[in-house]
Amino acid sequence: MKLHDILKNDIDSLGDDHLGSSINNPIRKDAFKISNSEKIKLIQEKMHDILEIIGMEMKDDSLKGTPKRVAKMFVNEIFGGLNPENKPVASTFDNKFKYGEMLVEKNITLYSTCEHHLLPIVGLAHVAYISSGSVVGLSKMNRIVKHYADRPQVQERLNIQIVKELKEVLNTEDVACVIDAKHLCVNSRGIRDYNSSTVTAEFGGKFKETKYRREFLDYIKLETDI
Repeated sequence: MKLHDILKNDIDSLGDDHLGSSINNPIRKDAFKISNSEKIKLIQEKMHDILEIIGMEMKDDSLKGTPKRVAKMFVNEIFGGLNPENKPVASTFDNKFKYGEMLVEKNITLYSTCEHHLLPIVGLAHVAYISSGSVVGLSKMNRIVKHYADRPQVQERLNIQIVKELKEVLNTEDVACVIDAKHLCVNSRGIRDYNSSTVTAEFGGKFKETKYRREFLDYIKLETDI
């Protein structure tokens, strides 16, 4: 049996199992040696071929621009978080008002892409921290979530990456994140279970204690009527 066939059998045997590799996205070391414009050009050519292979008439006015639109979306938008140059600068400030309770930023809209089928992950992220002397601008928490979501992802890894980044930014272990999201690889294909969602959590420091974890989860449940 050829190596290609062995690898194909191994992949096929995994089926739709929710697999992950490590805390870091599997990015090649030479991933950013070519420019974004070069990447867009190459992806555009290959996307044209893919659409043609599945039987689309690429001379049709509706499809002519699709390969370029998809290429630009991949590089500049939904996978833009792969590029370290796009990482948000999260400036911190002294906690001069001595706020000692947890701060919760909930219902952060989350759009990501499942790295197994390249279909959308859509949901909400809820993030909390307890200051050890520093605070971070509220919008920066949203930007951190977006940065790590804008790449082919596994939800468990995304959860861990968000918490790890905020721990480093705030210089505290007391950070938590809960994500509740729908995976279209489950909702729109395969089993086609539209109602199911996936919930993952990462708790650091004090949030590993029942008291703090329960308080955080209670905050998430609060109605926000504005």
